[in-house]
Amino acid sequence: MAYEVTATRKRPATFSELEGQDFVVSTINNALNTERIAHAYLFSGPRGVGKTSAARILAKSLNCEKGQSDTPCGVCSNCISISKGNSLDVIEIDGASNTSVNDIRTIKEEVLFAPNSSKYKVYIIDEVHMLSNSAFNALLKTIEEPPPYIVFIFATTEIQKVPATIRSRCQQFNFRLISVEKIKEILIKTSEELELDAEEDALFWIAKEATGSLRDAYTLFDQVVSFSGDKITMEKIRDKLGIAGIDSVNRIAEEMAGGNTQKVLELTDEALMGGVSIDQLIIDFTGYFRSILFLKHNIVKEALLGSNPSAFSNKVVSTYSISQVEQAIELLFKLYKDIRFSLNQRFELELVFSRLSTLSTYISPNEILKKIESIKTDLKSGAFSVQQNTVESEIEKKPSEDLSADTISSIIQSLRKNKLALSSTLEKAISWKLVGETLKLTFDSTYSGNAVKGDILPVKEKVSEILNMNINIEVSVVSPSGESSNEVDESIELVKRVFRGEVVNGDK
Repeated sequence: MAYEVTATRKRPATFSELEGQDFVVSTINNALNTERIAHAYLFSGPRGVGKTSAARILAKSLNCEKGQSDTPCGVCSNCISISKGNSLDVIEIDGASNTSVNDIRTIKEEVLFAPNSSKYKVYIIDEVHMLSNSAFNALLKTIEEPPPYIVFIFATTEIQKVPATIRSRCQQFNFRLISVEKIKEILIKTSEELELDAEEDALFWIAKEATGSLRDAYTLFDQVVSFSGDKITMEKIRDKLGIAGIDSVNRIAEEMAGGNTQKVLELTDEALMGGVSIDQLIIDFTGYFRSILFLKHNIVKEALLGSNPSAFSNKVVSTYSISQVEQAIELLFKLYKDIRFSLNQRFELELVFSRLSTLSTYISPNEILKKIESIKTDLKSGAFSVQQNTVESEIEKKPSEDLSADTISSIIQSLRKNKLALSSTLEKAISWKLVGETLKLTFDSTYSGNAVKGDILPVKEKVSEILNMNINIEVSVVSPSGESSNEVDESIELVKRVFRGEVVNGDK
Protein backbone atom coordinates (compact mmCIF):
# COMPACT_ATOMS: atom_id res chain seq x y z
CA MET A 1 0.00 0.00 0.00
CA ALA A 2 1.34 3.44 -0.96
CA TYR A 3 2.50 5.76 1.82
CA GLU A 4 -0.07 8.32 2.91
CA VAL A 5 0.85 11.47 4.79
CA THR A 6 -0.60 11.81 8.26
CA ALA A 7 -2.73 14.85 7.38
CA THR A 8 -4.50 12.84 4.66
CA ARG A 9 -4.66 9.58 6.60
CA LYS A 10 -6.12 11.33 9.65
CA ARG A 11 -8.59 13.51 7.70
CA PRO A 12 -11.90 13.38 9.64
CA ALA A 13 -14.65 11.33 7.99
CA THR A 14 -17.47 12.33 10.34
CA PHE A 15 -18.30 15.38 12.43
CA SER A 16 -17.42 13.47 15.59
CA GLU A 17 -13.84 13.22 14.32
CA LEU A 18 -13.57 16.96 13.63
CA GLU A 19 -11.28 18.21 16.41
CA GLY A 20 -11.60 21.51 18.25
CA GLN A 21 -14.73 22.84 16.51
CA ASP A 22 -17.47 21.88 18.96
CA PHE A 23 -19.75 24.84 18.21
CA VAL A 24 -19.66 24.24 14.45
CA VAL A 25 -20.24 20.50 14.86
CA SER A 26 -23.17 20.83 17.27
CA THR A 27 -24.91 23.48 15.15
CA ILE A 28 -24.62 21.57 11.87
CA ASN A 29 -25.64 18.30 13.54
CA ASN A 30 -28.80 19.94 14.87
CA ALA A 31 -29.58 21.34 11.42
CA LEU A 32 -29.14 17.89 9.84
CA ASN A 33 -31.26 16.12 12.43
CA THR A 34 -34.08 18.66 12.09
CA GLU A 35 -33.68 18.89 8.30
CA ARG A 36 -33.08 22.65 8.43
CA ILE A 37 -30.60 22.73 5.57
CA ALA A 38 -29.47 26.15 4.36
CA HIS A 39 -28.78 26.75 0.68
CA ALA A 40 -25.40 28.43 1.38
CA TYR A 41 -22.77 28.06 4.11
CA LEU A 42 -19.67 30.16 4.71
CA PHE A 43 -16.85 28.50 6.66
CA SER A 44 -14.13 30.93 7.77
CA GLY A 45 -11.04 30.56 9.91
CA PRO A 46 -7.26 29.99 9.88
CA ARG A 47 -5.61 27.42 7.65
CA GLY A 48 -5.55 23.78 8.61
CA VAL A 49 -8.39 23.77 11.15
CA GLY A 50 -10.92 21.66 9.21
CA LYS A 51 -12.97 23.97 6.95
CA THR A 52 -12.70 21.89 3.76
CA SER A 53 -12.99 18.64 5.72
CA ALA A 54 -16.19 19.90 7.34
CA ALA A 55 -17.54 20.84 3.89
CA ARG A 56 -16.92 17.30 2.60
CA ILE A 57 -18.47 15.72 5.69
CA LEU A 58 -21.53 17.94 5.25
CA ALA A 59 -21.77 16.88 1.60
CA LYS A 60 -21.61 13.20 2.65
CA SER A 61 -24.18 13.77 5.38
CA LEU A 62 -26.59 15.28 2.84
CA ASN A 63 -26.09 12.63 0.16
CA CYS A 64 -25.49 9.42 2.12
CA GLU A 65 -27.52 6.58 0.57
CA LYS A 66 -28.61 5.50 4.05
CA GLY A 67 -30.37 8.81 4.54
CA GLN A 68 -29.56 12.32 5.68
CA SER A 69 -27.70 12.04 8.99
CA ASP A 70 -25.07 13.76 11.12
CA THR A 71 -23.08 10.52 10.85
CA PRO A 72 -22.64 9.41 7.22
CA CYS A 73 -22.01 5.69 6.77
CA GLY A 74 -18.78 6.13 4.81
CA VAL A 75 -19.28 2.86 2.91
CA CYS A 76 -22.00 3.64 0.37
CA SER A 77 -21.08 4.62 -3.18
CA ASN A 78 -21.92 8.29 -2.59
CA CYS A 79 -19.80 8.53 0.60
CA ILE A 80 -16.87 6.74 -1.05
CA SER A 81 -16.95 8.87 -4.21
CA ILE A 82 -17.15 12.11 -2.16
CA SER A 83 -14.21 10.99 0.01
CA LYS A 84 -12.16 10.21 -3.11
CA GLY A 85 -13.15 13.50 -4.71
CA ASN A 86 -14.72 12.02 -7.86
CA SER A 87 -18.43 12.45 -7.11
CA LEU A 88 -20.42 13.96 -9.98
CA ASP A 89 -22.74 15.70 -7.53
CA VAL A 90 -20.12 17.26 -5.24
CA ILE A 91 -18.03 19.75 -7.18
CA GLU A 92 -14.94 21.22 -5.48
CA ILE A 93 -13.66 24.46 -6.98
CA ASP A 94 -10.44 26.29 -6.16
CA GLY A 95 -11.38 29.93 -5.82
CA ALA A 96 -7.77 31.01 -6.37
CA SER A 97 -7.67 29.60 -9.93
CA ASN A 98 -11.30 30.14 -10.94
CA THR A 99 -11.74 33.82 -10.32
CA SER A 100 -13.42 35.15 -13.45
CA VAL A 101 -17.03 35.81 -14.39
CA ASN A 102 -16.81 33.06 -17.03
CA ASP A 103 -16.05 30.48 -14.33
CA ILE A 104 -19.08 31.58 -12.34
CA ARG A 105 -21.22 31.63 -15.49
CA THR A 106 -20.40 27.94 -15.95
CA ILE A 107 -21.63 27.24 -12.41
CA LYS A 108 -24.84 29.18 -13.07
CA GLU A 109 -25.50 27.02 -16.11
CA GLU A 110 -24.73 23.76 -14.28
CA VAL A 111 -27.03 24.43 -11.32
CA LEU A 112 -30.00 24.19 -13.67
CA PHE A 113 -29.39 20.45 -13.99
CA ALA A 114 -30.54 18.13 -11.20
CA PRO A 115 -28.09 15.85 -9.34
CA ASN A 116 -27.07 12.63 -11.09
CA SER A 117 -27.52 10.13 -8.26
CA SER A 118 -27.72 12.14 -5.05
CA LYS A 119 -30.29 14.22 -3.23
CA TYR A 120 -28.22 17.42 -3.41
CA LYS A 121 -25.74 18.91 -5.82
CA VAL A 122 -23.10 20.51 -3.59
CA TYR A 123 -20.61 23.18 -4.71
CA ILE A 124 -17.58 23.57 -2.43
CA ILE A 125 -15.60 26.71 -3.31
CA ASP A 126 -12.32 26.93 -1.39
CA GLU A 127 -10.58 30.28 -0.81
CA VAL A 128 -13.70 32.03 -2.06
CA HIS A 129 -12.26 35.45 -1.16
CA MET A 130 -10.01 35.16 -4.23
CA LEU A 131 -12.97 35.60 -6.60
CA SER A 132 -13.18 38.92 -8.42
CA ASN A 133 -15.87 41.45 -7.56
CA SER A 134 -17.64 40.80 -10.85
CA ALA A 135 -17.59 37.05 -10.12
CA PHE A 136 -19.13 37.68 -6.69
CA ASN A 137 -21.82 39.84 -8.28
CA ALA A 138 -22.59 37.10 -10.77
CA LEU A 139 -23.11 34.66 -7.89
CA LEU A 140 -25.52 36.83 -5.90
CA LYS A 141 -28.79 35.85 -7.55
CA THR A 142 -27.89 32.17 -7.69
CA ILE A 143 -26.98 32.09 -3.99
CA GLU A 144 -30.10 33.98 -2.97
CA GLU A 145 -32.59 31.83 -4.90
CA PRO A 146 -30.95 28.55 -5.93
CA PRO A 147 -32.87 25.44 -7.02
CA PRO A 148 -33.97 23.33 -4.01
CA TYR A 149 -31.36 20.66 -4.72
CA ILE A 150 -28.37 23.07 -4.68
CA VAL A 151 -26.14 23.71 -1.65
CA PHE A 152 -23.16 26.08 -1.74
CA ILE A 153 -20.35 25.71 0.81
CA PHE A 154 -17.75 28.48 0.76
CA ALA A 155 -14.46 28.28 2.66
CA THR A 156 -12.08 31.18 3.29
CA THR A 157 -9.15 32.18 5.46
CA GLU A 158 -9.87 35.90 4.95
CA ILE A 159 -13.51 36.54 5.74
CA GLN A 160 -13.02 40.31 5.60
CA LYS A 161 -12.41 40.08 1.83
CA VAL A 162 -15.75 38.41 1.16
CA PRO A 163 -18.34 41.08 0.21
CA ALA A 164 -21.07 41.75 2.74
CA THR A 165 -23.67 40.96 0.06
CA ILE A 166 -22.33 37.38 -0.08
CA ARG A 167 -21.96 36.99 3.69
CA SER A 168 -25.52 38.11 4.31
CA ARG A 169 -26.84 35.31 2.09
CA CYS A 170 -24.92 32.54 3.88
CA GLN A 171 -24.96 30.84 7.26
CA GLN A 172 -21.56 31.73 8.70
CA PHE A 173 -19.41 29.44 10.84
CA ASN A 174 -16.14 30.64 12.32
CA PHE A 175 -13.60 27.85 12.77
CA ARG A 176 -11.19 28.41 15.65
CA LEU A 177 -7.53 27.65 16.21
CA ILE A 178 -6.99 24.36 18.02
CA SER A 179 -5.35 24.59 21.45
CA VAL A 180 -1.78 23.45 21.99
CA GLU A 181 -2.91 20.92 24.59
CA LYS A 182 -5.44 19.41 22.17
CA ILE A 183 -2.91 19.12 19.35
CA LYS A 184 -0.39 17.54 21.72
CA GLU A 185 -3.02 15.02 22.84
CA ILE A 186 -3.77 14.15 19.19
CA LEU A 187 -0.05 13.74 18.39
CA ILE A 188 0.40 11.40 21.37
CA LYS A 189 -2.40 9.18 20.02
CA THR A 190 -0.91 9.33 16.52
CA SER A 191 2.52 8.28 17.87
CA GLU A 192 0.94 5.35 19.69
CA GLU A 193 -0.86 4.26 16.51
CA LEU A 194 2.46 4.26 14.65
CA GLU A 195 4.20 2.55 17.59
CA LEU A 196 6.66 5.43 17.96
CA ASP A 197 8.51 6.32 21.17
CA ALA A 198 8.00 10.08 21.41
CA GLU A 199 9.03 12.44 24.20
CA GLU A 200 6.20 14.66 25.40
CA ASP A 201 8.47 17.71 25.21
CA ALA A 202 9.11 17.00 21.53
CA LEU A 203 5.40 16.59 20.75
CA PHE A 204 4.63 19.73 22.76
CA TRP A 205 7.16 21.65 20.65
CA ILE A 206 5.50 20.40 17.44
CA ALA A 207 2.08 21.40 18.77
CA LYS A 208 3.36 24.86 19.73
CA GLU A 209 5.03 25.43 16.35
CA ALA A 210 1.79 24.51 14.56
CA THR A 211 0.18 27.66 16.05
CA GLY A 212 -3.28 26.14 16.21
CA SER A 213 -3.29 24.39 12.82
CA LEU A 214 -3.74 20.62 13.07
CA ARG A 215 -2.70 20.14 9.45
CA ASP A 216 0.55 22.03 10.07
CA ALA A 217 1.12 19.87 13.16
CA TYR A 218 0.69 16.68 11.13
CA THR A 219 3.05 17.97 8.42
CA LEU A 220 5.75 18.89 10.95
CA PHE A 221 5.18 15.58 12.74
CA ASP A 222 5.85 13.67 9.50
CA GLN A 223 9.05 15.67 8.95
CA VAL A 224 10.29 14.93 12.47
CA VAL A 225 9.45 11.22 12.11
CA SER A 226 11.40 11.07 8.84
CA PHE A 227 14.71 11.97 10.55
CA SER A 228 14.00 10.63 14.05
CA GLY A 229 13.10 7.05 13.22
CA ASP A 230 11.28 5.15 15.95
CA LYS A 231 12.26 7.56 18.76
CA ILE A 232 11.32 11.24 18.68
CA THR A 233 13.36 13.39 21.06
CA MET A 234 13.80 17.12 21.58
CA GLU A 235 17.55 16.70 21.14
CA LYS A 236 17.09 15.30 17.63
CA ILE A 237 14.73 18.14 16.74
CA ARG A 238 17.25 20.74 17.92
CA ASP A 239 20.11 19.13 16.01
CA LYS A 240 18.25 18.58 12.74
CA LEU A 241 16.10 21.70 12.57
CA GLY A 242 18.64 24.20 13.96
CA ILE A 243 16.79 25.28 17.09
CA ALA A 244 18.59 26.86 20.04
CA GLY A 245 16.53 25.09 22.69
CA ILE A 246 15.53 26.33 26.13
CA ASP A 247 18.82 25.27 27.78
CA SER A 248 20.98 27.22 25.33
CA VAL A 249 18.74 30.29 25.50
CA ASN A 250 18.75 30.11 29.31
CA ARG A 251 22.57 30.12 29.40
CA ILE A 252 22.83 33.18 27.15
CA ALA A 253 20.02 35.00 28.98
CA GLU A 254 21.67 34.37 32.36
CA GLU A 255 24.90 35.95 31.11
CA MET A 256 22.84 38.89 29.81
CA ALA A 257 21.28 39.27 33.25
CA GLY A 258 24.76 39.23 34.79
CA GLY A 259 26.02 41.88 32.37
CA ASN A 260 28.73 39.57 30.98
CA THR A 261 28.87 40.79 27.37
CA GLN A 262 31.96 38.75 26.51
CA LYS A 263 30.31 35.48 27.54
CA VAL A 264 27.07 36.44 25.76
CA LEU A 265 28.89 36.96 22.46
CA GLU A 266 30.88 33.74 22.88
CA LEU A 267 27.74 31.68 23.54
CA THR A 268 25.98 33.39 20.63
CA ASP A 269 28.84 32.39 18.34
CA GLU A 270 28.63 28.84 19.68
CA ALA A 271 24.90 28.70 18.86
CA LEU A 272 25.40 30.07 15.35
CA MET A 273 28.26 27.67 14.66
CA GLY A 274 26.00 24.87 15.89
CA GLY A 275 23.64 25.48 12.99
CA VAL A 276 21.08 27.85 14.50
CA SER A 277 20.15 30.53 11.98
CA ILE A 278 20.13 34.21 12.92
CA ASP A 279 16.39 34.42 12.22
CA GLN A 280 15.70 31.40 14.42
CA LEU A 281 17.84 32.76 17.26
CA ILE A 282 15.90 36.03 17.22
CA ILE A 283 12.60 34.13 17.18
CA ASP A 284 13.73 31.91 20.06
CA PHE A 285 14.82 34.87 22.21
CA THR A 286 11.67 36.86 21.42
CA GLY A 287 9.55 33.91 22.54
CA TYR A 288 11.78 33.44 25.59
CA PHE A 289 11.41 37.03 26.81
CA ARG A 290 7.67 36.83 26.08
CA SER A 291 7.51 33.86 28.43
CA ILE A 292 9.57 35.77 31.03
CA LEU A 293 7.05 38.62 30.75
CA PHE A 294 4.21 36.18 31.45
CA LEU A 295 6.08 34.80 34.45
CA LYS A 296 6.59 38.34 35.78
CA HIS A 297 2.80 38.69 35.61
CA ASN A 298 2.38 35.35 37.45
CA ILE A 299 1.08 33.52 34.36
CA VAL A 300 2.30 29.91 34.53
CA LYS A 301 0.13 28.16 31.92
CA GLU A 302 2.44 25.86 29.96
CA ALA A 303 0.59 26.38 26.68
CA LEU A 304 1.27 30.13 26.88
CA LEU A 305 4.85 29.86 28.11
CA GLY A 306 5.87 27.27 25.53
CA SER A 307 7.63 25.20 28.20
CA ASN A 308 7.18 24.16 31.79
CA PRO A 309 7.61 27.20 34.11
CA SER A 310 10.47 25.41 35.89
CA ALA A 311 12.44 25.35 32.62
CA PHE A 312 13.08 29.10 32.76
CA SER A 313 16.04 30.56 34.66
CA ASN A 314 15.13 31.97 38.07
CA LYS A 315 18.06 34.37 37.75
CA VAL A 316 16.61 35.92 34.59
CA VAL A 317 13.11 36.16 36.06
CA SER A 318 14.33 37.81 39.27
CA THR A 319 16.88 40.16 37.66
CA TYR A 320 14.70 41.93 35.13
CA SER A 321 11.77 44.22 35.79
CA ILE A 322 8.66 44.16 33.62
CA SER A 323 9.70 47.33 31.77
CA GLN A 324 13.14 45.84 31.07
CA VAL A 325 11.60 42.66 29.63
CA GLU A 326 9.27 44.76 27.47
CA GLN A 327 12.29 46.74 26.25
CA ALA A 328 14.06 43.49 25.33
CA ILE A 329 11.08 42.32 23.28
CA GLU A 330 10.90 45.69 21.49
CA LEU A 331 14.62 45.51 20.64
CA LEU A 332 14.22 41.98 19.25
CA PHE A 333 11.15 42.93 17.19
CA LYS A 334 13.05 45.87 15.69
CA LEU A 335 16.06 43.65 15.04
CA TYR A 336 13.92 41.12 13.16
CA LYS A 337 12.67 43.92 10.88
CA ASP A 338 16.08 45.56 10.43
CA ILE A 339 18.07 42.45 9.45
CA ARG A 340 16.08 42.19 6.22
CA PHE A 341 18.01 45.18 4.90
CA SER A 342 21.21 44.82 6.91
CA LEU A 343 24.69 44.81 5.36
CA ASN A 344 25.70 42.19 7.91
CA GLN A 345 22.98 40.36 9.81
CA ARG A 346 25.36 38.82 12.33
CA PHE A 347 26.77 42.23 13.29
CA GLU A 348 23.22 43.49 13.88
CA LEU A 349 22.49 40.47 16.09
CA GLU A 350 25.68 40.88 18.13
CA LEU A 351 25.02 44.61 18.59
CA VAL A 352 21.54 43.99 20.01
CA PHE A 353 22.74 41.12 22.22
CA SER A 354 25.46 43.43 23.54
CA ARG A 355 22.79 45.99 24.42
CA LEU A 356 20.70 43.30 26.08
CA SER A 357 23.71 42.62 28.32
CA THR A 358 23.20 46.07 29.88
CA LEU A 359 19.43 45.69 30.05
CA SER A 360 19.40 45.32 33.84
CA THR A 361 20.43 49.00 34.15
CA TYR A 362 17.66 50.24 31.86
CA ILE A 363 15.12 52.61 33.43
CA SER A 364 12.02 53.42 31.42
CA PRO A 365 10.96 57.08 30.96
CA ASN A 366 7.78 56.36 32.94
CA GLU A 367 9.81 55.09 35.89
CA ILE A 368 11.97 58.23 35.82
CA LEU A 369 8.88 60.45 35.79
CA LYS A 370 7.39 58.51 38.69
CA LYS A 371 10.63 58.93 40.65
CA ILE A 372 10.67 62.67 40.02
CA GLU A 373 7.02 62.97 41.06
CA SER A 374 7.83 61.01 44.21
CA ILE A 375 10.68 63.41 45.01
CA LYS A 376 8.40 66.41 44.47
CA THR A 377 5.83 64.89 46.80
CA ASP A 378 8.46 64.23 49.46
CA LEU A 379 9.74 67.80 49.18
CA LYS A 380 6.26 69.25 49.59
CA SER A 381 5.51 67.06 52.56
CA GLY A 382 8.89 67.71 54.16
CA ALA A 383 9.75 64.03 54.20
CA PHE A 384 13.42 64.90 53.84
CA SER A 385 15.49 68.05 53.68
CA VAL A 386 18.27 68.97 51.35
CA GLN A 387 21.63 69.08 53.09
CA GLN A 388 23.21 72.46 52.71
CA ASN A 389 26.77 72.63 51.45
CA THR A 390 28.61 74.38 54.29
CA VAL A 391 32.08 74.16 52.76
CA GLU A 392 33.27 77.54 51.69
CA SER A 393 34.61 77.60 48.17
CA GLU A 394 38.14 78.70 47.52
CA ILE A 395 36.85 81.44 45.28
CA GLU A 396 34.80 82.95 48.10
CA LYS A 397 37.87 83.15 50.31
CA LYS A 398 39.86 85.06 47.74
CA PRO A 399 39.53 88.86 47.65
CA SER A 400 38.03 90.40 44.55
CA GLU A 401 38.67 93.78 42.95
CA ASP A 402 37.48 95.68 39.90
CA LEU A 403 40.08 96.36 37.24
CA SER A 404 40.91 100.02 36.84
CA ALA A 405 39.66 101.93 33.84
CA ASP A 406 43.27 102.41 32.63
CA THR A 407 43.97 98.68 32.76
CA ILE A 408 40.75 97.88 30.89
CA SER A 409 41.58 100.53 28.29
CA SER A 410 45.08 99.07 27.82
CA ILE A 411 43.66 95.57 27.25
CA ILE A 412 41.09 96.80 24.72
CA GLN A 413 43.60 99.01 22.86
CA SER A 414 46.15 96.21 22.58
CA LEU A 415 43.48 93.88 21.12
CA ARG A 416 42.15 96.50 18.72
CA LYS A 417 45.15 96.09 16.39
CA ASN A 418 44.41 92.44 15.51
CA LYS A 419 40.96 91.74 17.01
CA LEU A 420 38.85 94.78 16.17
CA ALA A 421 35.47 93.04 16.55
CA LEU A 422 36.55 91.37 19.79
CA SER A 423 37.81 94.62 21.28
CA SER A 424 34.53 96.33 20.40
CA THR A 425 32.62 93.53 22.13
CA LEU A 426 34.80 93.79 25.26
CA GLU A 427 33.88 97.47 25.53
CA LYS A 428 30.29 96.29 26.20
CA ALA A 429 31.27 94.38 29.35
CA ILE A 430 29.48 95.82 32.38
CA SER A 431 31.91 94.35 34.90
CA TRP A 432 35.65 93.46 34.99
CA LYS A 433 36.26 91.75 38.31
CA LEU A 434 39.56 90.08 39.24
CA VAL A 435 39.15 87.26 41.79
CA GLY A 436 42.51 85.75 42.61
CA GLU A 437 43.86 84.59 39.24
CA THR A 438 40.46 84.61 37.52
CA LEU A 439 39.07 87.56 35.57
CA LYS A 440 35.27 87.53 35.59
CA LEU A 441 33.70 89.38 32.68
CA THR A 442 29.98 90.12 32.89
CA PHE A 443 27.74 91.08 29.95
CA ASP A 444 24.07 91.96 29.73
CA SER A 445 23.81 90.40 26.26
CA THR A 446 23.97 86.69 25.50
CA TYR A 447 25.30 87.49 22.03
CA SER A 448 28.24 89.48 23.44
CA GLY A 449 29.01 86.85 26.05
CA ASN A 450 29.03 84.05 23.48
CA ALA A 451 31.19 86.10 21.12
CA VAL A 452 33.89 86.51 23.80
CA LYS A 453 33.62 82.84 24.84
CA GLY A 454 34.18 81.79 21.24
CA ASP A 455 37.44 83.79 20.97
CA ILE A 456 38.68 83.70 24.57
CA LEU A 457 42.32 82.75 23.96
CA PRO A 458 43.57 86.18 22.68
CA VAL A 459 41.86 87.87 25.64
CA LYS A 460 43.50 85.48 28.09
CA GLU A 461 46.96 86.01 26.57
CA LYS A 462 46.69 89.81 26.51
CA VAL A 463 45.30 90.09 30.06
CA SER A 464 48.02 87.75 31.40
CA GLU A 465 50.67 89.85 29.65
CA ILE A 466 49.41 93.18 30.99
CA LEU A 467 48.78 91.92 34.55
CA ASN A 468 52.01 89.90 34.51
CA MET A 469 50.32 86.72 35.81
CA ASN A 470 48.62 83.60 34.42
CA ILE A 471 44.97 84.60 34.22
CA ASN A 472 41.84 82.46 33.64
CA ILE A 473 38.79 84.08 32.05
CA GLU A 474 35.18 83.45 33.09
CA VAL A 475 32.31 84.97 31.11
CA SER A 476 28.78 85.31 32.48
CA VAL A 477 25.61 86.98 31.29
CA VAL A 478 23.01 88.67 33.47
CA SER A 479 19.40 89.42 32.57
CA PRO A 480 18.15 92.99 32.62
CA SER A 481 16.74 92.32 36.10
CA GLY A 482 20.22 91.48 37.30
CA GLU A 483 19.61 87.72 37.73
CA SER A 484 22.47 85.59 36.46
CA SER A 485 21.36 83.39 33.55
CA ASN A 486 23.75 80.62 34.51
CA GLU A 487 22.20 80.10 37.92
CA VAL A 488 20.87 76.53 38.11
CA ASP A 489 17.33 76.02 39.28
CA GLU A 490 17.15 74.48 42.74
CA SER A 491 14.97 71.60 41.57
CA ILE A 492 17.48 70.69 38.84
CA GLU A 493 20.26 70.62 41.42
CA LEU A 494 18.11 68.33 43.56
CA VAL A 495 17.49 65.90 40.70
CA LYS A 496 21.23 65.92 39.90
CA ARG A 497 22.07 64.94 43.47
CA VAL A 498 19.39 62.24 43.71
CA PHE A 499 20.28 60.59 40.38
CA ARG A 500 24.02 61.39 40.60
CA GLY A 501 23.98 62.78 37.08
CA GLU A 502 24.92 65.85 35.12
CA VAL A 503 22.87 68.26 33.02
CA VAL A 504 23.73 67.52 29.40
CA ASN A 505 21.67 70.40 27.98
CA GLY A 506 21.64 73.51 30.06
CA ASP A 507 19.25 75.51 27.87
CA LYS A 508 16.04 76.56 29.63
